[in-house]
Amino acid sequence: MTEPHTRPVYRTALGASDLKTITLLGHDLAEDIMGSVGFGELAFWLATQRRPSPGETRVFEAVLAALADHGFTPTAIVTRLTYLSAPDSIQGALAAGLLGGGSRFLGVTEDTGRFLHDVLESLRGAVPSDEAGWDEVALRTVQEQRAAAKFVPGLGHHVHKAGDPRTPRLMQIATEEGLFGPHLSLFAAIGRVHPDVLGKTLPLNGAGVCGAALADLGLPLPLLRGFALLARAAGLIGQLAEELRHPVARDVFLSVDLNNTSVAPDPFTPDPLEEGRTG
Repeated sequence: MTEPHTRPVYRTALGASDLKTITLLGHDLAEDIMGSVGFGELAFWLATQRRPSPGETRVFEAVLAALADHGFTPTAIVTRLTYLSAPDSIQGALAAGLLGGGSRFLGVTEDTGRFLHDVLESLRGAVPSDEAGWDEVALRTVQEQRAAAKFVPGLGHHVHKAGDPRTPRLMQIATEEGLFGPHLSLFAAIGRVHPDVLGKTLPLNGAGVCGAALADLGLPLPLLRGFALLARAAGLIGQLAEELRHPVARDVFLSVDLNNTSVAPDPFTPDPLEEGRTG
């Protein structure tokens, strides 16, 4: 006997709709969320499927503000140039800028959060209870990275060499809200002890402290870069709005186009140590 056909069911706690209503996170979108829930709070809620406390919302939105726009970064420039090339494709311009969020720009938020989390996991629950204990863990961590010839993610900034102004402010907000957790504690300790190992003082990167704060909020580590991109999307819209009023993309393009110089070919020479290797 043939089994009756059954319709597949795809479960979701996010958006669902019928003829008259839209449900989001178990609430009526129009009646319960629109006009009552801010976008930052909603973004946190969507990612965690739990409504954040006012303190969590404040820290989360401070992170979004910290990462929204940093001026003429590569992500901003490529967004403006893509819009110059294809003004009919606003989504292409935004996508171009977001695709540039990687290890050098924006990606340090995720890299730092993951790095700090891995160190904390290695403690197997033996979390320090005071500043001296955190300094001991941080010192060992920086020494191990130094011995392995590896950088500490989130340590250093190419512009704010005397101190990233976002770092103390975000730490202050987290402290005020009682959300200065183990990731921020470890990162702060790295800031205190690293000169003894490296022989120089480097600032704690603002994007790095954002990663520590997001990790302390319990947000999923694989999504940390996504939150940085969420923030940067707002900044890129601002870049495009300014490009409409005060365009610079054509000047950037012409600066390169009119000032390039033809030179002899420079053939690529493979590294002999890489020859014969496979993925």
